[in-house]
Amino acid sequence: MITEVRIPNIAESISEVTIASLLVSSGSIIQENQGILEIESDKLNQLIYAPISGKISWKVSEGDVVAVGGLVATIEETQESSETLEILEREPVEAEIIRFPSDQKPPYQGKRFVPLKEKKSLRDTSERGEIRERMSSIRKTISRRLVSSLHESAMLTTFNEIYMTPCIQLRKEKQERFMEKFGVKLGYMSFFVKAVLEGLKAYPRLHAYISGEEIVYRQYYDICLAIGTDRGLVAPVIRDCQQLSSGEIEQKLADLAIRAREGQLSLAELEGGGFTITNGGVYGSLLSTPILNPPQVGILGMHKIEKRPVVLDGEIVIADMMYVALSYDHRIIDGKEAVGFLVKVKESIEHPEALLEL
Repeated sequence: MITEVRIPNIAESISEVTIASLLVSSGSIIQENQGILEIESDKLNQLIYAPISGKISWKVSEGDVVAVGGLVATIEETQESSETLEILEREPVEAEIIRFPSDQKPPYQGKRFVPLKEKKSLRDTSERGEIRERMSSIRKTISRRLVSSLHESAMLTTFNEIYMTPCIQLRKEKQERFMEKFGVKLGYMSFFVKAVLEGLKAYPRLHAYISGEEIVYRQYYDICLAIGTDRGLVAPVIRDCQQLSSGEIEQKLADLAIRAREGQLSLAELEGGGFTITNGGVYGSLLSTPILNPPQVGILGMHKIEKRPVVLDGEIVIADMMYVALSYDHRIIDGKEAVGFLVKVKESIEHPEALLEL
């Protein structure tokens, strides 16, 4: 019996996908529910599993663009696959890893697109060579959306700095108890999510969006948290943040971060959101201007915490400071509102006790 493997209908907004990686070779004996194929769309990556055991025959190659419902492989159920499955169930064994010499070259001549992970292993054979890398669907979408954001919004950025020492001290004091209660570390992001909530409640236009000639005000608080991955930047949503404790926010963030880097986020987790927080500080950024995530009209950029001399209570002291940046859409948000929002966030972080529930 031969079974066809087709691209599933992931979501209404996705009509085609790119074949990111074939995880087994054509002619291989595979097992039911084994991961065989990774696909990527302009929104997410997804693993496709074998519906049955048998010998697989690919109808596509890596890099191909295939419509939803398109045929990608056939699986022939064979006696060999049945016997293999029976042996595996009876006596599991460790798989042997076979490595080929690094200097082994493929017989194919001409241009060849390779996965990013292989690029660093390629050796330049000329004095002034070039390596071409195919843009992934996610990278093309990021590129298109960023350019669109700059063209379709009146984006401005305002800056402030936050005295982080009180937050650092509180985090250090409560870390052990927080870990015991919630099973995750207390980071800075939960403080900033809580501070942003205070700012959005005081300045609701920063949580609104434009629809035609109307301004639509959201009555809920879904916050996007930008996460860097090997495939590009994604911004999964933590929904109804106003109902979550600091521990619940950190738990959700830890889970989203792991699955984002593994390419396991669902489409629903990437859609929506009324405001975005991004943290360039984890990469060492001291100051930047974050770009809006449309149709959102506000995004907060966190940065590196750095010790520097500042004046506090009339004296010069060494303090832990962080620059923060708020990019906003000037079409519906005035500078007064933007500055007021950022000051609200600053004041909340500088008095962190009210933000932490234990």
